Amino acid sequence: MHCQIARKSLETLLYHRTKYQPEHRFHFKAGCFVTLHSKAGELRGCIGTLQPVYDDLALEIASNARSAGTRDHRFNAVRAEELDDITIEVSVLHEPELIDKQSLLNPSIYGVIVEHQGRRGVLLPDLKGITSIDHQIAVAKQKAFISTKEPVKIWRFKVDKFQEE
Repeated sequence: MHCQIARKSLETLLYHRTKYQPEHRFHFKAGCFVTLHSKAGELRGCIGTLQPVYDDLALEIASNARSAGTRDHRFNAVRAEELDDITIEVSVLHEPELIDKQSLLNPSIYGVIVEHQGRRGVLLPDLKGITSIDHQIAVAKQKAFISTKEPVKIWRFKVDKFQEE
Protein backbone atom coordinates (compact mmCIF):
# COMPACT_ATOMS: atom_id res chain seq x y z
CA MET A 1 0.00 0.00 0.00
CA HIS A 2 2.84 2.44 0.84
CA CYS A 3 4.42 2.24 -2.62
CA GLN A 4 1.02 2.27 -4.34
CA ILE A 5 0.20 5.58 -2.67
CA ALA A 6 3.58 7.02 -3.69
CA ARG A 7 3.19 5.87 -7.31
CA LYS A 8 -0.39 7.09 -7.59
CA SER A 9 0.65 10.48 -6.18
CA LEU A 10 3.46 10.83 -8.72
CA GLU A 11 1.27 9.64 -11.61
CA THR A 12 -1.55 12.02 -10.68
CA LEU A 13 0.86 14.94 -10.56
CA LEU A 14 2.64 14.13 -13.83
CA TYR A 15 -0.40 13.07 -15.88
CA HIS A 16 -3.10 15.34 -14.47
CA ARG A 17 -1.17 18.18 -12.77
CA THR A 18 -3.19 17.72 -9.58
CA LYS A 19 -2.47 16.42 -6.10
CA TYR A 20 -3.55 12.90 -5.26
CA GLN A 21 -5.60 12.59 -2.08
CA PRO A 22 -5.27 8.98 -0.95
CA GLU A 23 -8.46 7.31 0.22
CA HIS A 24 -6.54 4.84 2.38
CA ARG A 25 -5.49 6.04 5.83
CA PHE A 26 -2.97 4.45 8.17
CA HIS A 27 -4.40 6.27 11.22
CA PHE A 28 -0.99 7.29 12.54
CA LYS A 29 1.61 9.94 11.79
CA ALA A 30 5.26 9.34 10.95
CA GLY A 31 8.11 10.88 9.05
CA CYS A 32 9.02 9.04 5.87
CA PHE A 33 11.29 9.15 2.85
CA VAL A 34 10.33 8.26 -0.71
CA THR A 35 13.22 7.07 -2.88
CA LEU A 36 13.01 6.73 -6.65
CA HIS A 37 15.40 4.53 -8.64
CA SER A 38 15.67 3.78 -12.32
CA LYS A 39 15.21 0.11 -13.18
CA ALA A 40 18.99 0.10 -13.75
CA GLY A 41 19.39 0.92 -10.05
CA GLU A 42 20.43 4.57 -10.38
CA LEU A 43 19.08 7.02 -7.80
CA ARG A 44 16.49 9.30 -9.41
CA GLY A 45 15.21 11.21 -6.38
CA CYS A 46 14.85 11.01 -2.62
CA ILE A 47 12.95 13.39 -0.37
CA GLY A 48 11.51 12.92 3.07
CA THR A 49 10.54 14.23 6.45
CA LEU A 50 12.16 13.34 9.76
CA GLN A 51 9.05 14.38 11.67
CA PRO A 52 5.53 14.17 10.26
CA VAL A 53 4.03 17.23 8.62
CA TYR A 54 0.61 15.69 7.94
CA ASP A 55 -1.97 14.07 10.20
CA ASP A 56 -1.68 10.69 8.48
CA LEU A 57 1.17 8.67 7.01
CA ALA A 58 -0.72 8.27 3.72
CA LEU A 59 -0.66 12.05 3.18
CA GLU A 60 3.02 12.16 4.20
CA ILE A 61 3.88 9.51 1.60
CA ALA A 62 1.87 11.24 -1.14
CA SER A 63 3.55 14.59 -0.50
CA ASN A 64 7.07 13.17 -0.29
CA ALA A 65 6.54 11.18 -3.49
CA ARG A 66 5.64 14.37 -5.37
CA SER A 67 8.70 16.08 -3.92
CA ALA A 68 11.04 13.17 -4.69
CA GLY A 69 9.91 13.25 -8.31
CA THR A 70 10.01 17.00 -8.83
CA ARG A 71 12.01 18.79 -6.12
CA ASP A 72 15.22 16.84 -5.51
CA HIS A 73 17.77 19.48 -6.54
CA ARG A 74 20.28 16.80 -7.57
CA PHE A 75 18.13 15.67 -10.50
CA ASN A 76 15.87 16.99 -13.23
CA ALA A 77 12.19 16.46 -12.47
CA VAL A 78 10.85 13.03 -13.41
CA ARG A 79 8.84 13.13 -16.64
CA ALA A 80 5.63 11.17 -17.20
CA GLU A 81 7.28 9.03 -19.87
CA GLU A 82 9.88 7.90 -17.30
CA LEU A 83 7.38 6.45 -14.82
CA ASP A 84 7.52 2.93 -16.25
CA ASP A 85 11.28 2.92 -15.63
CA ILE A 86 11.01 4.11 -12.00
CA THR A 87 10.85 1.86 -8.95
CA ILE A 88 9.69 3.26 -5.63
CA GLU A 89 10.82 2.63 -2.08
CA VAL A 90 9.13 4.09 1.01
CA SER A 91 11.00 4.23 4.33
CA VAL A 92 8.83 4.95 7.38
CA LEU A 93 10.95 6.34 10.19
CA HIS A 94 10.92 5.21 13.79
CA GLU A 95 11.55 7.94 16.37
CA PRO A 96 15.20 9.12 16.18
CA GLU A 97 17.29 8.54 19.31
CA LEU A 98 20.19 10.77 20.38
CA ILE A 99 23.33 8.71 20.97
CA ASP A 100 26.63 9.55 22.61
CA LYS A 101 28.84 6.88 21.01
CA GLN A 102 29.35 6.15 17.33
CA SER A 103 29.79 2.49 18.23
CA LEU A 104 26.01 2.34 18.76
CA LEU A 105 25.55 2.76 15.00
CA ASN A 106 25.31 0.04 12.38
CA PRO A 107 24.81 1.39 8.83
CA SER A 108 22.85 -1.65 7.71
CA ILE A 109 20.34 -1.29 10.58
CA TYR A 110 20.29 2.39 11.56
CA GLY A 111 19.95 5.59 9.62
CA VAL A 112 21.84 8.57 10.97
CA ILE A 113 21.19 12.27 11.55
CA VAL A 114 24.18 14.51 12.22
CA GLU A 115 23.87 18.12 13.35
CA HIS A 116 26.32 20.97 13.86
CA GLN A 117 25.32 24.62 14.41
CA GLY A 118 21.88 24.17 12.85
CA ARG A 119 23.09 22.24 9.80
CA ARG A 120 21.72 18.73 9.58
CA GLY A 121 22.55 15.77 7.36
CA VAL A 122 20.51 12.59 7.07
CA LEU A 123 21.37 9.18 5.69
CA LEU A 124 18.92 6.29 5.53
CA PRO A 125 20.02 2.84 6.70
CA ASP A 126 21.20 0.03 4.46
CA LEU A 127 22.41 2.17 1.56
CA LYS A 128 24.46 0.64 -1.22
CA GLY A 129 28.15 1.43 -0.72
CA ILE A 130 27.82 2.57 2.91
CA THR A 131 29.43 -0.26 4.85
CA SER A 132 31.13 1.41 7.81
CA ILE A 133 30.09 3.76 10.59
CA ASP A 134 32.85 6.24 9.67
CA HIS A 135 31.72 6.34 6.04
CA GLN A 136 28.07 6.75 7.05
CA ILE A 137 28.89 9.72 9.29
CA ALA A 138 31.24 11.26 6.70
CA VAL A 139 28.56 11.14 3.99
CA ALA A 140 25.91 12.57 6.33
CA LYS A 141 28.29 15.42 7.26
CA GLN A 142 29.07 16.06 3.60
CA LYS A 143 25.34 16.34 2.80
CA ALA A 144 25.06 19.06 5.47
CA PHE A 145 28.27 20.85 4.48
CA ILE A 146 29.79 20.02 7.86
CA SER A 147 33.57 19.67 7.95
CA THR A 148 34.87 16.20 8.75
CA LYS A 149 36.70 17.69 11.76
CA GLU A 150 33.61 19.35 13.28
CA PRO A 151 31.96 17.63 16.25
CA VAL A 152 28.34 16.67 15.69
CA LYS A 153 25.32 15.53 17.63
CA ILE A 154 24.26 12.13 16.32
CA TRP A 155 20.86 10.49 16.25
CA ARG A 156 20.12 7.02 14.98
CA PHE A 157 16.83 5.68 13.69
CA LYS A 158 15.35 2.54 12.22
CA VAL A 159 12.95 2.39 9.30
CA ASP A 160 10.25 0.10 8.02
CA LYS A 161 11.11 -0.24 4.33
CA PHE A 162 8.57 -0.96 1.59
CA GLN A 163 9.65 -1.61 -2.01
CA GLU A 164 7.86 -2.16 -5.27
CA GLU A 165 8.33 -5.62 -6.68
